[in-house]
Amino acid sequence: MSFGSTFLAVDWGTTNRRVFLIDGGQVVRTERDDRGVTSVEDFAAEATAIRERFGDLPMLLAGMVGSNIGWRPAPYVAAPAGVAELAAGLLRIDDRTAIVPGISTLAGGRADVMRGEEVQLLGAVAAGLVPADSLLAQPGTHCKWVEMQGGRVMDFVTAMTGELFALLRKHGLLAAQLGGEVTLGTAFREGVEEGKRRDLAASLFGIRAAKMLGQRDDVDAASYASGLLIGADVAARLAGTSHDSVHILADPVLGGLYSAAIQAHGRNATLIDSHAAFVAGINEIVKQ
Repeated sequence: MSFGSTFLAVDWGTTNRRVFLIDGGQVVRTERDDRGVTSVEDFAAEATAIRERFGDLPMLLAGMVGSNIGWRPAPYVAAPAGVAELAAGLLRIDDRTAIVPGISTLAGGRADVMRGEEVQLLGAVAAGLVPADSLLAQPGTHCKWVEMQGGRVMDFVTAMTGELFALLRKHGLLAAQLGGEVTLGTAFREGVEEGKRRDLAASLFGIRAAKMLGQRDDVDAASYASGLLIGADVAARLAGTSHDSVHILADPVLGGLYSAAIQAHGRNATLIDSHAAFVAGINEIVKQ
């Protein structure tokens, strides 16, 4: 399957989707919407609609569109994996449409999977945004911590940090306290310090106790809880690595929170443009 110099790339997640029109390696048009895979019933019709808007071009898809809730399951490629393995594992829908496979690991008997993040990871290295040997973090609903070696995904760990925070805000004992905005301030940093203890269940109840004893206003509770969860996540990951810096693929707001938590451990943190990394990764795949 040949994509040529002009093609469409779609980063198709669970709740959102971004379409890129790429010509000669450069993005000439992009569009983001809320047509994630859980909002779509007929993927073939969606692909046709995208082509009607952007041009009748070859299309390379990545993300949850290749999962068991997407268009068609694209089998995982086992880590260690690089661009060549992803290109060889493309799931071809037809002669002009393909889906990038995810990556799996069973290192140490621990099962983990990723789908969509692999394009950004490999693209970040290909574009020179991160070193070939590095530790990368991709914060979000499910935060990925990825060990890159020789420009390939060697191993990774997924932490449900964002999802836990969302659940705590909606359900259970702490929900009424966690409605405030999360800001990078004193309360967040205090949460990060508490998170270093990695006694998450007990530390979370401490949010309730602090309210009862008048130690913390509810206006700061969400920031503290966010710092606690992110702090525990960061502490667990950094405890097992000798890397003195972490490259973060995230938007500036969430990336800034993780940067602060990483720096609280005496490590360096560098924010990377995740969209630029995705485009670089897609371009590398189509070159294969």
